[in-house]
Amino acid sequence: MEGGATARICRVLAVALVVTAGARAQSAAPAKTAPPDTAQAIALATNGHCAEALPMLRAAYPLIAERDRRRAAGAARVRCAMQMERVDEALSSLRTLNREFPGDPDVLYLSTHVYSDLSLRASRELMRLAPASPQLRELTAETFEAQGRWEEAAGEYRAALERDPHRAGIHFRIGRLLLSRPGGEDHRDEARAEFEAELRIDPEDAACEFVLGELDRKAGNDAAALARYERATKLDAAFTEAWAALGRTLVKLGRGADAIAPLLTAEKLQPEDPQTHFQLAQAYRQAGRQEDAARELRLHREKTERIEKMDDQIRRGIQGVPDKQP
Repeated sequence: MEGGATARICRVLAVALVVTAGARAQSAAPAKTAPPDTAQAIALATNGHCAEALPMLRAAYPLIAERDRRRAAGAARVRCAMQMERVDEALSSLRTLNREFPGDPDVLYLSTHVYSDLSLRASRELMRLAPASPQLRELTAETFEAQGRWEEAAGEYRAALERDPHRAGIHFRIGRLLLSRPGGEDHRDEARAEFEAELRIDPEDAACEFVLGELDRKAGNDAAALARYERATKLDAAFTEAWAALGRTLVKLGRGADAIAPLLTAEKLQPEDPQTHFQLAQAYRQAGRQEDAARELRLHREKTERIEKMDDQIRRGIQGVPDKQP
């Protein structure tokens, strides 16, 4: 009798606990609210009311399923975040858009403007906070260089060196400027001196080694060029141009068997480059591997034709000419 009463009491207590837990869970559950009006949020953002629009866009975006509306809401959020100086939120939203809409022209266009605006803001801040810094001189020089104002660019680079004689990268930029300006071939010796000066500051500059190798090659000194290219690949294992140049020089020196490995590395890093396949064909031929040589020549032709077709499509698109019918 006593045992039965105890069992009944336990069952009653168990039911009471379940009912109580359910009531607590129901009371703790958040009240359902209507999702934000996405169209209204986008309209507010378009009309410059970002203080009102941004919280709505922030809440609405995860709930939007329709693709075009989701992209429009994400773009509006990026623009409003930039307008309200919420750079972290703008960049986070922009990364989300690029991840969800890869290659989308509208998203790429927005990305261009956002990063351009951030670049402009940073340069203004640099000008305000450090107007006499070598960094600002270097930035000004890069602007002049992009505009083709060679003398002014060189002057700014040299002014940066006066403020910081051991600043890495400046001698390299001066050397590059000397070679890229009109009549650059007449300044090879002067440019070489700048690249060598850069290596004294930064002995592990792979780009300097590569360019010095190119200067040696053009001067007919293939052995010196080979050593430069080898060092560049050791300093930067992902330096595609250096691997290709190393293989090309080995082929030129009749060392096709030695050229295969660096050329395969270049092909792995940049598989669509037709010239790498052409050089591989020459290397295989020197090594007596005729079937491999024939395969690489076929790949060379295929990739050359593909690039020519793409170039033709781009040219026609710019000119507004319809694509050729197959």
